Amino acid sequence: MPKRTYQPKKKKRATTHGFLARSRTSKGAKVIKARRQKGRAKLSV
Repeated sequence: MPKRTYQPKKKKRATTHGFLARSRTSKGAKVIKARRQKGRAKLSV
């Protein structure tokens, strides 16, 4: 059997989907803004 596809790594997850990663780009900032408006408890990872 081959190994499972998802091999989680905290750093990789944070650098790709984290708050600072989102804040860096204009599209990412829009994502955070939209999640704030919706009232999400967690804005990003």
